[in-house]
Amino acid sequence: MSVLTQVEKRPQVYEWLFLFSYLMINNTINATSILMESSRFGRTLTFPVWEPFVLEYSSALSASLLIPLVFLLLKWAPLNWLSLKKNLLWHLLGSVAFSLAHVAIMVLLRKLAFMSQQMTYTYGELPVELFYEYRKDAWLYVLVVLASYCFRFILSRMIGEAQLVADGEDGTAQDDCDRLLVKKLGKEFIIKVEDIEWLESSGNYVNLHIKGRIYPTRATLGALVEQLSHKGFCRVHRSYGINLDAVSSIAPQASGDAEITLLDGKVLSLSRRYREEFKSRLS
Repeated sequence: MSVLTQVEKRPQVYEWLFLFSYLMINNTINATSILMESSRFGRTLTFPVWEPFVLEYSSALSASLLIPLVFLLLKWAPLNWLSLKKNLLWHLLGSVAFSLAHVAIMVLLRKLAFMSQQMTYTYGELPVELFYEYRKDAWLYVLVVLASYCFRFILSRMIGEAQLVADGEDGTAQDDCDRLLVKKLGKEFIIKVEDIEWLESSGNYVNLHIKGRIYPTRATLGALVEQLSHKGFCRVHRSYGINLDAVSSIAPQASGDAEITLLDGKVLSLSRRYREEFKSRLS
């Protein structure tokens, strides 16, 4: 399996690894800079050599643990033009929650590390320190969001962006489309719509899952499912649509929702909101 294929299957894992590596490298530089500045001109260190590394690594590790939650918020409240103002407010609140959680985990890690060395760690005056940390954490939050969108953009260019095309010679998208024109690394090739197994909403894009590969197309999930409904596609969740021909089994849940298993073993949620439509389409 190629590296690109691995990244396609678990993009957010690689996003997280990239950001984690950046934080660890950046904070290692910060820690060594503190040591170098403190020992310049023959001065004697007034603190243990390990202390700046504990301070910097505890910050990097606690922030890294919270990054997946930022990804979840981005999925729930994507920054697109249709809902930018409302979602910006959610992300402002998210940045505050991110900072508070970051400080709580960071202080806990530092206290444990200092305790292991029979020392006591003191955080400082809360209002002042919390404001000081929020300035840095808010910027880190923005960097995480920007890095996530840049990563997705670069990945979409590498794996190819799909466009629905009609049978006509002009190649324009119509209601009756049965092919996908995929542009990838300067090349173009055709994929059949009937080969799409399921659809996944991803911000301003919909990811088309075809035989283990992912092809993003610029559309909304609702509009795309409606356009392909006569081809056997049905919406089953806020974030998912499926090709009915790819369904293997359905397992009802006590909550009223259900789980759909596809022929390739993929399990998707069927929410109560779309259950009746799904059953009528399936029958």
